[in-house]
Amino acid sequence: MQYVPHMSQPLKAARTPPVNRSGPSGGAGARRASAQRLTMRRKLAAAAMELFATQGYEATTVDEIAARAGVARRTFFRHFRSKEEAIFPDHDDTLVRAADVLDAAPPHEHPLDTVCRGIKEVMRMYAASPAVSVERYRLTREVPALREREIASVARYERLFTRYLLGHFDEGAHHDGNDDPLLAEVAASAVVTAHNHVLRRWLRAGGEGDVEAQLDHAFEIVRRTFGTGIAGRPATGLPAATVSPKSEEEDVVVMVARTDAPLDEVMRTIERALKR
Repeated sequence: MQYVPHMSQPLKAARTPPVNRSGPSGGAGARRASAQRLTMRRKLAAAAMELFATQGYEATTVDEIAARAGVARRTFFRHFRSKEEAIFPDHDDTLVRAADVLDAAPPHEHPLDTVCRGIKEVMRMYAASPAVSVERYRLTREVPALREREIASVARYERLFTRYLLGHFDEGAHHDGNDDPLLAEVAASAVVTAHNHVLRRWLRAGGEGDVEAQLDHAFEIVRRTFGTGIAGRPATGLPAATVSPKSEEEDVVVMVARTDAPLDEVMRTIERALKR
């Protein structure tokens, strides 16, 4: 993968709206206000999760969540737009922190390494409160509306990292037959997939184990696959993932993988598809 130094190529902002940084910034007072905001969001989230767990998601109202948290209904809507949004209080702040990691990257750091550091902010958010994260995972498995909200949150990270990687390829090299833009998007998806694979495994284990070490191992697989271009070895035995064949008119590759497929096997399948 060919890339230019961090500061020499602007990000392609047209691909997705920038991360919202409209909250308080600068100074001790602003930091205190930001911390108070996050504290209230977490308080509302805890109330929502308690009610969802005891009386069910559908039966729970916003008024009940606000009352359980000891605040007015209007306070709830100052922090969340809906009750399903309320059990994800940290995603907005974590997205900003991840973007800050990208913005402050050393000039000569490989962009893929920067993205891996950025998404660790997401894992640290979950690992900071294992019991809460495990319960939230259980709820999202049971309630489709919460699952959809979770998917939407993941998509925001993926857009952020894709935009960053695309911003570090030489625009002049984008021509027919050049796979750099495709590699950037697939690499960003691979980083997010690796993170989510490790996160789900950790949550299913009850939040036990060294999740950051597991994440580093998964990122090493991604780096080997995408860090210096596409290279890999053929898979052996029963395939964990398959890719639909491409015709000359197609420019989309569709992959189907088992949910328990090893991450390195999935990566090798992607490699073979991109070589075609």
